[in-house]
Amino acid sequence: MSDIIRRDPRAEWIARNRLHPLHAAMQPVEHSWMGPNGIIRKNPHGIGFIGPNGIKRIDRSGVQQGGATKRTAAVEVQLPLHQVAAPAFYISVVPDMVGGRLSSHDRDLLGLAHQLAGKDGAVLAVVFGEHKENTFATAGVDRLLVLDGEAFNGYAPEQRVQGLRAVDNQFNPRHWLLPDSRSGGGELGRRFAAALGERPATRVWQVKDQECIGRAGAGLQDLARPVARLILAAVECAEPVSETRHEALPVELSTTVARSLSRIEDLGAVAVDPAAIPMAEAEFIFSGGNGVKDWGLFHRTAAALGATEGASRVAVDDGFMARDRQVGASGTWVTARVYVAVGISGAIQHLQGIGACDKVVAINLDPGCDMIKRADLSVIGESAEILQALIAAVEAYRNDAKRDAA
Repeated sequence: MSDIIRRDPRAEWIARNRLHPLHAAMQPVEHSWMGPNGIIRKNPHGIGFIGPNGIKRIDRSGVQQGGATKRTAAVEVQLPLHQVAAPAFYISVVPDMVGGRLSSHDRDLLGLAHQLAGKDGAVLAVVFGEHKENTFATAGVDRLLVLDGEAFNGYAPEQRVQGLRAVDNQFNPRHWLLPDSRSGGGELGRRFAAALGERPATRVWQVKDQECIGRAGAGLQDLARPVARLILAAVECAEPVSETRHEALPVELSTTVARSLSRIEDLGAVAVDPAAIPMAEAEFIFSGGNGVKDWGLFHRTAAALGATEGASRVAVDDGFMARDRQVGASGTWVTARVYVAVGISGAIQHLQGIGACDKVVAINLDPGCDMIKRADLSVIGESAEILQALIAAVEAYRNDAKRDAA
C-alpha cells in the first residue's frame, strides 16, 4: 500500500465553511493557547488532557460530538483529596471575592499559593464578610478564615488591615498573596504592606527560581527581585488548581479584632448609568448580534437588567449599535464578570475579545455554534421570547423584593 498522504478536498472545504453542519467536527481541539499576558493556558476539558497528577480529564465541552445538538452528561470525577494535617507554614491568600465569589484572578492566585506551599505548607484563605462561594475545596483552599461583622462591610480598608494584622500575628504566614487588581486587592495589599513595613512585589506575573517577576515600565519591561513576603499578583500568574480537592477546614482567630477609628465613611453604592461605563471596565455586558431581530426589545432587556450594552461586528456594521460598543479583537477586549451574548454565533475575533470574561451566557437558536461551546450557560430558543420572559422574571423579582421590604 502506498505511503503517500492523500488530500481530501471535501473535508478541507467543510473545515473552511463555518456554515456547514460538519464544520465543528473538522476542527482540531485546542489543548493550549497563549493568554493576553503571554502565559500559555491549558484546556482542562480537552480530549486526552493529562493533568500533573496523571489524571485524565473528561471532555465536557461537547467537542467529541462534533457540535451535536445533544450533549452527553458530564461524568462526575472524584478528585484526590489533598490534606495537610500539621502545616509547617502557611501561605495566606486574600481573594477579592467580587460579588461574594472567587473570580478567575482569585483562582490563579490560589494556584500560585500552592506552588509556594509545596507539600509541607497549607494555603490559608482570608475572606471578609458573607460570601456565596461553595467551591473553596476544588479551588485549592486548605484552611478558610472568614472575618465577618459590620466593621468589615462596605469600603473599610483600614479595618481590614487591622484584621490582616491579627491574622499575621496568629498564623505568621511565610507569604501573603493578594490580587493586584482594581477590585480592592491592589489598594488593600499596599496599605497592608505599609502597616507591616514590608516592600511588596507588585504586578507579579510569575514566580520562578526564588524570584518574583513583575511588570514594569508601563508593562513593557520585566522586573525580577527575590521572592517577597507580600506579593501582589497579576492575572494569569499561575495555573489554577484543577487536579485535586482540598479540605477547606474553617479556622478562627484566637483574639478579637480591635475596631479602628476609621477616617473613611462609606456612604454606600451610587447608581451609575450602564451606558456611561466604558466597555473595557463594565462588569455586566449584554451583547447583541445578527440573531437579534427586535432591537427595541433588546434595549429594554438591557435596561431592565442594568447591563452595559455591547454588540458583535455584524450588528455594528449593520448600524444597529455604535462603533464604540463593538466587542472583539477588532473592537474592545472586555473583562466582564458576566457576559450575555444574544444571537451571536461566535466568530474567532469575538471569542478572543471575551476570553477574559468570568461567566458567559449564550442565547442562540443554533446549538452547534461556537458561542454555545464557549458559554458556561446556554439557552436554545428564539431570542425575542427569551428576552420577554427575562424581563418578566426581573420585574417579578423586584416586585417581590419591594413587598418584602414593605
